[in-house]
Order: sequence, then structure tokens, then C-alpha cells
Amino acid sequence: MTDERKEKYFKKVNTNIEKFGFHITYVLEETGFTPFGYSTGIYKSFGIPELFISGLPNGLTTELIVNYAERFKFKKVPLNQKINDLIDRFPVYFIEVENNKLTEHTLSSFKFYENSVFKYLQLIFPDLNGFFPNESEYNYDQEILGE
Repeated sequence: MTDERKEKYFKKVNTNIEKFGFHITYVLEETGFTPFGYSTGIYKSFGIPELFISGLPNGLTTELIVNYAERFKFKKVPLNQKINDLIDRFPVYFIEVENNKLTEHTLSSFKFYENSVFKYLQLIFPDLNGFFPNESEYNYDQEILGE
């Protein structure tokens, strides 16, 4: 990416944060690479951790991040507990992720926050049979960074 394109992109990130309170970045799937999406600005705007999601398509990732921000802004986010109504398709739960495990994934956030403190959670979802990663029957390509 050229410097001009980077500058244009980060201007868009900042504009979305000013307008909506956050920006969503989505990185597409490639051969041998799990897609992921993440928020930037939620921590600063709403006082809750940013959200990282691995292995879901763009539209679903976006819907989950928007629902998360709306539901939990200025509230305590429950960790390691199933949440059955963040989306009508399946339950989820949130785990903490150390920022140093996300440095190569969440570049927009690291640039936005620079030397400021910010936190991340990862949204964990079940496989197509309803099993979560901590269950032996789980079978899906979801990169778990918080463990």
C-alpha cells in the first residue's frame, strides 16, 4: 500500500470514529489464511474493550461488532460467559486478549491509539454443530488469540 493510500485509509478510520464512535476493519480470507475483523475507537468512545473476531464473513463480523458496541457501551462486558442474544443465530462469549498478541492483526488500532492504553476482547463463537473451542467436539478454523 502506498503512503497516499495509507493516509487516505487512516483519514477514513478517524472520520468513522468521529461520526460513529468506531471503525471496523475486515481482512479477507485467502488460501491458508483465516479472515478476521476488528474495531478501532470503541475503547475511547464507549469505555469498553475493542473487539476482534476471527473466522466469520464480513457482514456477520460487522453485525456482531455493531451489536457489541450498542449493547455494552459504557457498561461492564461479561467475560467467559455465554451470551445468547447478541445475535439471533448463535451464542457467543468474550475472552480477554493481550494487545501484544494482536500487533500484526489490528494495525489500525495500534496507529489510532499510538502510546495510549487500550484493551481488546475476542468474540468466540460455536462451530456449525454448536460446539465451542473448549469442547472436544469443536471443529472450525477460528484463531483463538486470548488463550
